[in-house]
Amino acid sequence: MTYRDAVRSVTRTERPQRHLPAWAVAEGPFGVRLFDVGIVALVIAATEINVITGSGPGAVPLDLRAYLLGALLAVPILFRHRWPFQVMLACATLIFFYYIFARRNISPAPVFFVPLFDATLAGYLVWAVSIATGFMLTGLVVVGLSTGQGIAALFQEFLSQIVILVLGVTAGKLVRSREVLAAETATRLRLAEEERAAEAGRVVAEERLRIARELHDTVAHSMATITVQAGSALHLLDSDAPTRGLRAALTAIRETSKGALTDMRSVLGQLRRSESGDHAPGDAARTGLARLEALRAAVTAAGAPVTVTVEGDQRPLSAEADHSAYRILQESLTNVLRHAGPGAAAHVCLRYQPDGLTITVSDDGAADGVSAVLPAGGHGIDGMRERAASVGGELTAGPLPGGGFQVRAMLPVAAAGVSS
Repeated sequence: MTYRDAVRSVTRTERPQRHLPAWAVAEGPFGVRLFDVGIVALVIAATEINVITGSGPGAVPLDLRAYLLGALLAVPILFRHRWPFQVMLACATLIFFYYIFARRNISPAPVFFVPLFDATLAGYLVWAVSIATGFMLTGLVVVGLSTGQGIAALFQEFLSQIVILVLGVTAGKLVRSREVLAAETATRLRLAEEERAAEAGRVVAEERLRIARELHDTVAHSMATITVQAGSALHLLDSDAPTRGLRAALTAIRETSKGALTDMRSVLGQLRRSESGDHAPGDAARTGLARLEALRAAVTAAGAPVTVTVEGDQRPLSAEADHSAYRILQESLTNVLRHAGPGAAAHVCLRYQPDGLTITVSDDGAADGVSAVLPAGGHGIDGMRERAASVGGELTAGPLPGGGFQVRAMLPVAAAGVSS
């Protein structure tokens, strides 16, 4: 909220009197408060003193009518907390007609002090200054013409009235400035709290997305491998083949299942720490390119031979980049099992360059090849793109002109050797 918005947010009507007892601000008939009745009584008392001492040319006799008309000038102040601007206009109108039809030379300052304060506090500073200035100038001219006094004498006579009116406007302006500052401070605190809540929500959402990716990569790869190996085992049983191949398939299923359970325990452990408020980084749960050989062996055993070549000077990656590289390779090779078709082979190339690591995974499956065991579909490529982008890299994927499919990821190594 800007300063102008804070100014506009300050109410122009009722403001609670926080430092007054409840009975003083409780509304009675017609919305009149006991506190305002006391103020009006003080204003009437000050006005009646002016009525008693006021005289001058054209003054009405000092009788009951003069007292009643003087008291009438303060009556609108009873409704000051609801309509501060209207009360100021009403008092100005009553004083104007009082001077015309029932004048005794009284000062408008006692009547105007409270309305000017309230109107300025409600944001009508220009109106308050204009009305007060207009009455003072008119009084100077009228009194000067009727009495023939000089400028110095007139100024001396009106000085106390001017001071009272200036004090009313100044006090209203100061109190309003404090209200505006309090409103602006409260708004900034509220916005800061909303930003903190939004940031906390964003962190939670990112953590959930990260854990979802981890579970997807772990479960998808493991289930793909297990499904292919189970299919191979069933084929061996149906064909009465030697049990050696069956044992290898079941062993691969067992090892893949054990690895999947270990990875899932690690991911779920991170989820528990996140829910308990412990946001310590889970480096221990991260996997990296050090497990590439085990991944290659598992996919090869599942029926998709994998070859790996490394180009350039091999360098360590940051923990995040190393983990993302492994997960991209895992998902790419899982997709080979899922979509490349029977008998497809995959080739992995790791090319280390001065500014990054390029990962290429290609297969020689048919362009429209789909595994007979595994269904197509999923969000694996989108997940790989998100992983690459999370470490400042990029990823492309698509079919090759001569058949097969290729995934290419470029990951920066600027933070190589730095764990987070």
